Parts: sequence; C-alpha cells; structure tokens
Amino acid sequence: MMRKVRILVSGRVQGVYFRAFTLKKANQLAVLGTVRNLPDGRVEIIAEAGTATIEKLISWSQKGPITARVDHIDVTELEPTNEFVSFSIL
Repeated sequence: MMRKVRILVSGRVQGVYFRAFTLKKANQLAVLGTVRNLPDGRVEIIAEAGTATIEKLISWSQKGPITARVDHIDVTELEPTNEFVSFSIL
C-alpha cells in the first residue's frame, strides 16, 4: 500500500546538510518525493513509498544526520498521487 506524507522537521536543520543526507537516505530506501528548506528555518520532506518504508524515513527524520539537532517533527498524511519519479532537493 502506497503512503504519502509531509514531514516538517524543526531544530538546527538548515546549513547542516540535512537535505543532502535526506536525499541519500531516501535513495537508500527507494522513497520518492522532495526535500526543501522553508523560510521559517524548518525542513519540509514530501515522501511517497510503501507504508513500512515511510515509517523508516519518519524514524530517521526524528534524529536526522549527526550534523543536525532535531527538536520536533510533524507528520501529515497526504493522498498518494504517484507524481514523483525520483527524490530531489528543491
């Protein structure tokens, strides 16, 4: 079953290669979607994959890379759209 989520990551997550590490992790897991910095200092991940794979990405996002400090994540369920062909940094 396909699942699509929006993950908002708060903390020290910009300027610490969070997006690059997210891209690497998403490619390892075969997750499709995007990651981008938001003007308010958070990072937004839009991810689409199977349920178990999405859970792995959510779990990873709670810690992030060693260079980051994740204070909080907010996960919103979205309707799967099959719009992505890869995972990319915006």
